[in-house]
Amino acid sequence: MKKTVGSLLVLSLVLLFTVSAIAADINLSVAASLREVVTELSDGFAKSNPGVRFQTNLGASGALAKQIENGAPADMFFSANVEWMDYLKARRLLDEKSVSTFAYNVLVFVGKPGLKITRLQDVVKLDKTAIGSPNSVPAGEYAMDALKKEGIDKQLENKLIMARDVRECLMYADRGEVDGAFVYKTDAEEMARNVKIRFSVPQDLYPRVTYPMALTVGGSKKPEAVAFFRFLQSGEAKRVLEKHGFVVK
Repeated sequence: MKKTVGSLLVLSLVLLFTVSAIAADINLSVAASLREVVTELSDGFAKSNPGVRFQTNLGASGALAKQIENGAPADMFFSANVEWMDYLKARRLLDEKSVSTFAYNVLVFVGKPGLKITRLQDVVKLDKTAIGSPNSVPAGEYAMDALKKEGIDKQLENKLIMARDVRECLMYADRGEVDGAFVYKTDAEEMARNVKIRFSVPQDLYPRVTYPMALTVGGSKKPEAVAFFRFLQSGEAKRVLEKHGFVVK
């Protein structure tokens, strides 16, 4: 009887260890404009790796970086600009060796199909324009850089409607609550229902939209997170990015 009980105890411990070894949560902090592509990639990885589950926190890159700084669980961080990645690097919260470029994007201006807007200077004619808050939303920072270089930022001071992230900008425009909005090309092509791209913001007016990704210090010690990070650098992952309209080189 004692032998049977002992065997059962050993078996229970083995099963417990096995379950804990194959079951793992990977916590992702993801810039809002990457929602669909990261969801597809994480779902695909999870199907090939039973027991792996993803917890995804979406938002403006600045807000996410602040949350990670304040202790929010995160194994990987996907930013929509380099600045917020550097912010966390300076605080020694990232595995610096893992910092790499995930994808690129383009800034565009959207509005109703009949809106007679064809270039950046035309935006001053509008009453309300949505822009991500430049303090935390990279799309807003890119847009503000362009407005300043074009010399029209002062003319728009009282016409800009600040949004929490780039998806909210698109929502305002789609609902007709603003005349137009600065968003990413991928968002406009995949998400817009009632607005269309009126023009692309000239690339010489703002830094290239770059999405860096990195493992956090904690994530670099989690084998499942490291495996997912490597998967994101594969040809398969790059094909998914291109399918969603992102540029990979």
